[in-house]
Parts: sequence; C-alpha cells; structure tokens
Amino acid sequence: MSYVDDAFYRDLAAEFTDWQSGDRRLLDPALLESCRGILHLEARLLDEGRFEDWLALFADECLFWVPGSPGGDPKREIAVSFDDRRQLEGRIYRLRTGHAWSQVPQSRTSRIIGSVEAFRAGNEAVCMVRSSFLITELRGGETRTFAGWNAHRLARAGNGWKILVKQINLIDCDQNLRNPSLLL
Repeated sequence: MSYVDDAFYRDLAAEFTDWQSGDRRLLDPALLESCRGILHLEARLLDEGRFEDWLALFADECLFWVPGSPGGDPKREIAVSFDDRRQLEGRIYRLRTGHAWSQVPQSRTSRIIGSVEAFRAGNEAVCMVRSSFLITELRGGETRTFAGWNAHRLARAGNGWKILVKQINLIDCDQNLRNPSLLL
C-alpha cells in the first residue's frame, strides 16, 4: 500500500473522529440528494455484480475499511477488511476468475440504504456521509442478513463525487461473521 503510511493513518484517525457532531451537519437539500445518489448507485452496482463500475466510483487513492470491533483502530486492531485500491482490484479480479471459493456459488444480494446524513469536513470539496444499511444475501440456498452503518468520505469530482474512504460498521463486527466476502 504505497500511499497507506503513518501520515495516512494519522489523517484517517483525525477524519473519522468526532465528525458526526450536530454543528457540522449539512442541511442543503441539493447536496444531501447528490450524496444520497452516489450511495444508492453504489448499492445497485454491488447488487448487480458490476464490480468494475463500483470501483470506478472510488478515487485513485482510496480505502475500503470494515473494522473488526466497534470504533476499531486499523493500526492497532484487526480489521475484517482494510483494502487500498490495489487490493480492491485484486479482489475483483479473483471474483471474475470463478476460483474465488468464498463466492462459489456466487451471492445474490439486495442492499437497502437509509438515514443518510452529510457532515462538513475540513475541506470545502470534501464531506462525510453517514448512512444505515441492511444487506440480504442468498448464497447456496441460505439467506443471511448484515446490518450496520456506513461512513463515506467523499470528494467533489466534476459534477459528482469520488469515494475516498468507505467504512462499513457492522453491528456484529466482533462476532463470527462466517465469510463476509459479499461486503465488497
């Protein structure tokens, strides 16, 4: 991870601390709707298995983070996932080979995104977005449900957004998750 160094960890800790305070909440309906739009698009692309299109929503230097404990610190604790862009590209490649045994048979999913709120970040071109999610997965005749909340750090890119960081906060992150590979 060439860009994930000590400075990256320091910035990540600062960006994901106390960002949900009421005085930082953004109430502009157009801004909130544009943030909601990228979250809904992301969910649809994942449900449709369009992983390359999903990855195109991310900035070149990005992070996908699933803490392994509530309020987890990725530098000091094990994470369910802590992937930079190169690792995400590798995961998508493996899924496409048909030899990603964690996805044989392949999962079918439906994601519901709700309770979307946007918050001001230190930079005018960046915002933090919190949303709740519910993912239902069907795989091998078994249905499972994942629930929690997402934290997205978004940066303006033209008329839209690029995802800098996506953090998935599972309500049961510290329990036996049994192959959470569908969280991609």
